Amino acid sequence: MDGILSIGNISFILVFLEGILSFFSPCVIPLIPVYMGYLAGSGKKVEEDGSIRYDRNKVFLHTIFFAVGISFAFFILGMSFTALGSFFNQHKLLFTRVGGILIVVLGLFQLGILDLSFLQRERKIRFSLDEKKMNPLLALVMGFTFSFAWTPCIGPALSSVLIMASGAGSAFTGNLLVSVYALGFLIPFLILGLFTTQALNFLKSKQKLLRYAIKLGGVILILMGIMTFTGWMNSVSGYLNSFTIGQQEAKDSGQEKVPDLPDTGNDALKGEAGTNNETGTNNETGTNNETGTNNETGTNNETDANNGAVTGQDSGSSKKTIPAFDFTLTDQYGNEHTLSDYKGKVVFLNFWATWCPPCKKELPDIEELYQEYNLNKDEIIILGVTNPASTEYPDNSDVSMDEIKAFMDENGYTFPVMFDETGEVLKDYMISAFPTTFMIDKEGNIFGYVPGMMTKDIMVSIINETLAVTK
Repeated sequence: MDGILSIGNISFILVFLEGILSFFSPCVIPLIPVYMGYLAGSGKKVEEDGSIRYDRNKVFLHTIFFAVGISFAFFILGMSFTALGSFFNQHKLLFTRVGGILIVVLGLFQLGILDLSFLQRERKIRFSLDEKKMNPLLALVMGFTFSFAWTPCIGPALSSVLIMASGAGSAFTGNLLVSVYALGFLIPFLILGLFTTQALNFLKSKQKLLRYAIKLGGVILILMGIMTFTGWMNSVSGYLNSFTIGQQEAKDSGQEKVPDLPDTGNDALKGEAGTNNETGTNNETGTNNETGTNNETGTNNETDANNGAVTGQDSGSSKKTIPAFDFTLTDQYGNEHTLSDYKGKVVFLNFWATWCPPCKKELPDIEELYQEYNLNKDEIIILGVTNPASTEYPDNSDVSMDEIKAFMDENGYTFPVMFDETGEVLKDYMISAFPTTFMIDKEGNIFGYVPGMMTKDIMVSIINETLAVTK
């Protein structure tokens, strides 16, 4: 990550703030005296003058376990959301936009503009404790129970985080979102554990000011919702993910294994496999810049439709510049294309196969883009790459060159499609899933890639995102 104020990390800052504001809300504050009374246990002492003092070490130990209990519940809720991830991943764009609208609605509710009665119900697991018998285990259980007191303030904030976690670009990012929210929510508890006596006296004297915390939280929710809907929050729910060196195997869902490409000896990238590779080819749309590249073996898998996850070097990545691998290939018209000749332009480089159903679904959109972007005569270059079989390379991943040309003529596709007859280009770009699209910026660097089919609006979005990198 660059700096905490960079655009790619704004979402995490807001989530952290939501966690803190969830604590400083009328939903939590009234429970603090009760919580303190239990966690202090036998450490609570009344002085001769009637003032109350707490054993700091004992209360802090209990508070740590109490905080862990709260975190357990948050992650359980997060897991219940991410269990739906495989479904939402198929409808990423729609879910991101609907999620953004829902987060805005939650923010409006928190501001008091909307009335959502179901969020006003408390859901608590009730049990009886003797405060003098408090121990770390009971504190853990109490924290877990306390976290399910789903009242008007915590409900919208936590819901918005879980929505973003379920739609995050990777399990790592989703869990990180929940962790950041939990950290923001728990830090005040830990401070209370250290300064119990002083904190309780302070909170009792400042309750009138705390009512504004919930309003500020509502404003932040609305901001997060707008960012999610518009794609500003691309580090979590965007369409481009970072290209890192070392791709994982594509997932089994909606994919077909094809024979390995012949070994061309282009293994230079494999030595760095795994670098920043938290998400691999999960077919996610996110600019989390932690997604790995898609292939260690050179095999090609068909990726399910609508799993457009571009991996782009945005402000949330380590910004390691990776020059695009140069090549010279011939297209269906007999014209040669050298990638480096397109420096100064943005290249949309799509790897596909005639047998691949997701490829067939997105090819008409690619053809439309080729026409709309003026037939590669301006700053946007649309290119396709196939891997035709031949007598010399019978195990390549597609049918013969003549059959590919016939397929294109039959369907009216006119955009340039180059033939990687040796498979070296697929090896260089570590293609393991069809379709896979690489975005090359104007400086000739790999800005990102998408393992999976995209809708046309996502294609336009990633082109615009790549254009914005270098003007």
